[in-house]
Amino acid sequence: MTRTPERQTPSTAPRLPRLTRAAAPLTHAVQAVNERGEREELHIPAERPLTVYVDRRELVTLMTLGAHPELLVLGYLRNQRLVDSADEIESVTVDWEVNAAAVVTRRGIARIEERTARKVVTTGCGQGSVFGGLMDEMAGIRLAPARLTQADLYGIVNAIRLQESTYKSAGSVHGCALFQGQRMLVFVEDVGRHNAIDTIAGWMWMQPDASAMQGGDKVFYTTGRLTSEMVIKSAQMGVPIVVSRSGMTQMGHAVASRLGLCAIGRATNRRFLCYSGAERLVLQPELA
Repeated sequence: MTRTPERQTPSTAPRLPRLTRAAAPLTHAVQAVNERGEREELHIPAERPLTVYVDRRELVTLMTLGAHPELLVLGYLRNQRLVDSADEIESVTVDWEVNAAAVVTRRGIARIEERTARKVVTTGCGQGSVFGGLMDEMAGIRLAPARLTQADLYGIVNAIRLQESTYKSAGSVHGCALFQGQRMLVFVEDVGRHNAIDTIAGWMWMQPDASAMQGGDKVFYTTGRLTSEMVIKSAQMGVPIVVSRSGMTQMGHAVASRLGLCAIGRATNRRFLCYSGAERLVLQPELA
């Protein structure tokens, strides 16, 4: 993970959960045979199961790269609306020997069986899902009236182009990042884009600076397509502008339009398509 330090205000710092630091190796060496019949060694991304237990109750198994498992778990609980704030969590402990993450809450999660009973399987690389009640909560989301200049958009795209990544060395992963203007605050990769955005959600909650925890002045970037899941999760994090180098699905477009979220896709070099929320985009014709 790449991040830029934020200003800390200890006197107003929230009560944050205790996290282990169980980052796992990101790549694995394998032998492959090329088109000439030659054997060569290369590295491929790791993929490992992580079963999440909340107060000793099994919740879900996530397939992950394993770079930031504690933040992934925290962000997953946040984006599934199972917890409302980080101070509801006492600790997240990851143990790769048993491929498990143990979450201890301070007061328990009310009606957890009822709230996790109904799932909607999404297009998250074959393993995405959101608990069904999330779809019903969109009406309560209000996004800040933020705007993005064309210059800042180009700066974001260029920052991603220059970012060192597992994708460049091994491929087969998705990357997500959070920006404030052209400044990259955090960059995360995982085997699925939904994991990457959940990890960023967890990262935001762990920031001691209250302003860093807020999404209203931020821009979310993903290498993957803008599905309804990605749009909903961005909105839940309070981020009103999303950018992707890929395209957008019909339901993703419908949700973004309903929420007033600015969704920009096909963003490469100096080309892009603004699918929704064009009023948030400040065009600068001299840059086109």
